[in-house]
Formats: sequence, structure tokens, C-alpha cells
Amino acid sequence: MEDKQYMEYIHAHAQKSSHVTTLLWAFLVGGLICCIGQAFGDIYRAVLPDWDKSKIAALVSMTMIFLGAFLTAIGVYDKIGIHAGGGSIVPITGFANSVVSPAMEFNKEGIVLGMMAKMFVIAGPIIVAGTVSSVVTGLIYWIVGLFN
Repeated sequence: MEDKQYMEYIHAHAQKSSHVTTLLWAFLVGGLICCIGQAFGDIYRAVLPDWDKSKIAALVSMTMIFLGAFLTAIGVYDKIGIHAGGGSIVPITGFANSVVSPAMEFNKEGIVLGMMAKMFVIAGPIIVAGTVSSVVTGLIYWIVGLFN
């Protein structure tokens, strides 16, 4: 099939979606996830007044990652993602989903060669890109600092 024929086939059979509706759902769901994280932060600050901001932030991150993983495990997060799109992928809960989903899918192949080997198939490149860009940025700041 040639490129032109393939594109005609795609346009004829692909579901049509409204960009406005898609963006609205992404905004609303992503905003709701962030509001839930903020609510946890407020609750933790009220319950643990002696904790500093960095400890509260770490606790909120752990809670949101747990919720994302748990909702993925029971099949809810994928249903949210169908409607929310990027609104469910961008927050930290989307990271948890991208780690848990392949682990669940390849669990049948065993713990080591299935679940553990495939766990970071989706999230792995993102982690590597983030780490490499952080190192490069740090080196640039260090080199610039040498000349100041």
C-alpha cells in the first residue's frame, strides 16, 4: 500500500474527534489530579505540622504514585485515560501508570523476565532522557561557574 492510499484509508476509518473537547477533558482531568495532590498536601500539613515542605512534597508524591499504580491495577486509570488523554499522562500518576501497565501485561512471562524486565519499557526512555539532560545542564552550569 502506498503512502497516499494508506493516508486515504486512515482518514476514512479513523474516529473523528473534536480538538476542543479533547483539550477540555485533558485540562479538567489533569487539573483535578493536581487538585487532589494539593488536597493531600494540605491534609498532610495539617496532620504533620512539624514536617518541612520537602518532606510533605515527598509524601504527596508517594501518595499520588501509589494512587496511580493502584488505579491502574484495578483497571480504572486506563478508563480515565481514554477520555482524559494527556491530562492523565502528564501528572505523576501517569508515570505510575506507565510503569505498572507493562508490568501487569508481561506478568505472565514470569517475575524476572516478564514483569521486571518490561516494567520500564514506556517510562525508561523518559527517565534516561531526564537524567541525561539533568547531567548536561549541571555540567553547563558548572563550566559557566568556572569562568565567573
